[in-house]
Amino acid sequence: MSDVRHNWTKEEILEIYNRPLIDLIYQSASVHRENHDPTEVQVSTLISIKTGGCPEDCGYCPQAARYSTGIEGNDLMSVNQVKAQALRARESGSSRICMGAAWRNVKEGKDFDQVVEMVETLNKLDVEVCCTLGMLTENQAKRLSNAGLYAYNHNLDSSEDYYKEVISTRAYDDRLKTIDNVRKTNVTVCSGGIIGMGESAEDRAGMLLSLSTMVPHPESTPINALVPVEGTPLEEQETTSVWDMIRMVATTRIVLPKTMVRLSAGRTEMSKEGQAMCFLAGAGSIFAGDKLLTTPNPDINEDMKLFEILGLKPRKPYKKGDKPKIIKEEVPLSERKDLKWTRPKHKIERNIKASKKHRAD
Repeated sequence: MSDVRHNWTKEEILEIYNRPLIDLIYQSASVHRENHDPTEVQVSTLISIKTGGCPEDCGYCPQAARYSTGIEGNDLMSVNQVKAQALRARESGSSRICMGAAWRNVKEGKDFDQVVEMVETLNKLDVEVCCTLGMLTENQAKRLSNAGLYAYNHNLDSSEDYYKEVISTRAYDDRLKTIDNVRKTNVTVCSGGIIGMGESAEDRAGMLLSLSTMVPHPESTPINALVPVEGTPLEEQETTSVWDMIRMVATTRIVLPKTMVRLSAGRTEMSKEGQAMCFLAGAGSIFAGDKLLTTPNPDINEDMKLFEILGLKPRKPYKKGDKPKIIKEEVPLSERKDLKWTRPKHKIERNIKASKKHRAD
């Protein structure tokens, strides 16, 4: 079995990333088979429970209120609406439901109370429940854990250095702090990033360095290809090469051998052959459904056809027998000092330019 290391260097990771592709895939496929069932792929569904209106300036995100992207926002969905969508997803083969809300950070109040109820409701449906709600305090993580949350997603997005070229409204350390708060509970961590935002191979290695030095490693790591959306600062970025996606998936698999690598956003731009190469290289999960929050995604029927061709099968929920129990326990509200997240003062010119265009429109 592959050793789990927490002392990788950026140079080592970059050397792996730059290996001849055939050699890289051979090694990553070998690591994948040592640690995972290569015939299984976890199918997850992402539900946007609250869309648009986010105050952040993330350069890739069409949900940022400061950019003109044509996204129709909606208030927080009801528990019954989320349950209905989760049931449809489960019937289609999804074993994990991830609920996403376009928030900077979780705030105490009726909306968060409603999300906690959603988690408890979906836990009873025997699907793995995941949330991505922005920055999270320790007490808020505890409430979600008690409600039966299985995983919390909080992506690093990029390397610590390149992060400053994409986002100016919150700090990299805040993302790490949120992951640390989740680790103080029984909830598993889902954290990865996006490639194709103009970063270098060194930046991609830097992001994996941040993930690989976490103890323990994230249980799952999404690898997203940027989907350029008109109106965002990154609208003119070229589509990420399928070869770059394969390299990133393979490198992630080698550096994080026990982690589930998620082939996430950008699959609509990939051929079936390209996706197959990613599965061979170590991807063990996909997001199904026609949308990933607000960007296009392949139809679930097309995914099932591809699975049949490749001899893959959907992974069942809680395969390790680790379904969280719902705990009825009062958790105190977070102290106000816990809510003072960082607001960096640096400026990103392309983000400012996109914001000005929005105001002019």
